[in-house]
Amino acid sequence: MDYKNRVKISSILVDESVESGQTVALLGWVRTVRVGKEVGFVEINDGSCRGSLQGVIANPNESDVLHKLTTGCSVRMEGQLVESQGKGQKYEIQVKNLKIIGKSPDTFPLQKKRHSFEFLREIAHLRPRSNTFGALNRLRSKLAYGIHQYFQNKGFYYIHTPIITSSDAEGAGEMFRVTTLPMDNPPKDESGAIDWDKDFFAAEAFLTVSGQLEGEALATALGDIYTFGPTFRAENSNTSRHASEFWMIEPEMAWAELTDNMDLAEDFLKELFKFTLSECADEMVFFNQWIEKGLIDKLEGVINSTFERLPYTEAVKVLEKNASAFEFPVGYGQDLQSEHERYLTEEVFKKPVIVYDYPEEIKSFYMRVSDDGKTVGAMDVLAPGIGEIIGGSQREERLDVLLARMKKKGMDPNDEALQWFIDLRRYGSVPHSGFGLGFERTLMYVTGLSNIRDVIPFPRVPRWAKF
Repeated sequence: MDYKNRVKISSILVDESVESGQTVALLGWVRTVRVGKEVGFVEINDGSCRGSLQGVIANPNESDVLHKLTTGCSVRMEGQLVESQGKGQKYEIQVKNLKIIGKSPDTFPLQKKRHSFEFLREIAHLRPRSNTFGALNRLRSKLAYGIHQYFQNKGFYYIHTPIITSSDAEGAGEMFRVTTLPMDNPPKDESGAIDWDKDFFAAEAFLTVSGQLEGEALATALGDIYTFGPTFRAENSNTSRHASEFWMIEPEMAWAELTDNMDLAEDFLKELFKFTLSECADEMVFFNQWIEKGLIDKLEGVINSTFERLPYTEAVKVLEKNASAFEFPVGYGQDLQSEHERYLTEEVFKKPVIVYDYPEEIKSFYMRVSDDGKTVGAMDVLAPGIGEIIGGSQREERLDVLLARMKKKGMDPNDEALQWFIDLRRYGSVPHSGFGLGFERTLMYVTGLSNIRDVIPFPRVPRWAKF
């Protein structure tokens, strides 16, 4: 059987590169079957776009195949593409040949009805065939391409940071351990502690929480770099915004200060949303209609706005004026919560806000200490409808200040695992900055889907690692 000459439905309905009157062969999965006395109808989708094509079969009683079709089975349908006489569709196929490729019993879980997202998570291997998750996965693919295109066009180099690491970039300790030692009887040293020298890497090793630290090493050699890869957090948070495995985009720029970082973050978000609306138009129409009304207007609002830039101290003052409205306390030295972030973007400024210059005691050891000695050059980009979407900082490039900050944070500056990172400040140090954008958080924002489990094909969350 010839599969190479198939025509994708997207080339008919989206690209419109196939003209009416041509004979086409479609390969896809049956959505619905209707059999009348004089004519039969088969609707199939091939995953290339959200639209399906209907095949029309004359003299249905003479077709052995038609009566064997079920929802979910895969078929090859060949016939002439013609303008449809029915409503709600531009084209249909006058079927000449129809063949079942793979049968599907009546127990196929995805019948033509609305299914809850909770149910679809239980069948993550099949949910990509549904309208919502077909659109999501196509958009996810296109958006990943758009991210690479943006940075490549700006002269950034794409680098690959290790997935297995000995460094805790965030310092929170919420890391997945990687080991080959027997868990029932690990080797011990003279003090009775686990002897990591006997492990595969002869040291403690973990799944990375961020590619930032290694990204800094590459930026101080190549100039502008970015990473785009999987990261892992062993954080026991059962919320709609947290996942244990997710993808991060992390640009890092040498010779860049905090204002340069803010400029890049604002430009990146705007260009990414422009790309989404132009290159994912078919999917965005679906999400705007079925998931979040006004979604397209929301993205256009971000594109057309000038982001407000607000020091943390000023942000706290604004929030304190309405402190009684919040569940979480507001005050200097407190990290901003989602409700605070959304209040600033949705109620006060009604556009994205970049909050910067946070108190040094609530931020990571690698962030550059400001001249006042009280704040660090950290920034968070807050967007209406979600809150924080980007987090970043200017990095501390001064060796003595970095070592003092590590001690203040309870870290050991002589820790062998971090000597390479300290060396970057010892040998030709330069000012540098970067930020992180969670790919899945971005997908939630541009699709309107409210649960991170629904923007990852096979989500990994506490107590769930199926498929």
